[in-house]
Amino acid sequence: MAAIFSIKDSPKKIAISFAVGVFIGMSPILGLHTALGIAAAWIFRLNKFVTIIGVYVTNPWTIVPIYTFATWFGAKLLGIKKIIPAIDWNNISFSYILNEMGHLLLPFVFGSTLLGLLSAIAGYIIIYQAVIRSKQEQKVD
Repeated sequence: MAAIFSIKDSPKKIAISFAVGVFIGMSPILGLHTALGIAAAWIFRLNKFVTIIGVYVTNPWTIVPIYTFATWFGAKLLGIKKIIPAIDWNNISFSYILNEMGHLLLPFVFGSTLLGLLSAIAGYIIIYQAVIRSKQEQKVD
């Protein structure tokens, strides 16, 4: 993360790059985050390195809690009461899981998209302020 502060781009560009990465990283499009991050950075002329750092806010260690919270958040906002179904562990299969958990797809997509948007806004503000502060400290030294 400290490498962000040594980048020669403007604080605004660095913060936008990070925010776009965070939004993509939290998006419900599983498995395509890195490719989408690189594509977005290229299309919008963002800093690719910073965008990928934002994308990797979701990683194997954080993706389960983030997506679990996003699904719960989406379900609450959509007024869905039955979030966790009773699971028949003796007859569990992929099709069984899809059948029992299918009602969570809309809350997952809605929740992760909204949470991604809110996180991107917060990420922009935090990174922008941190880069400004870092550049001011570098001038003083």
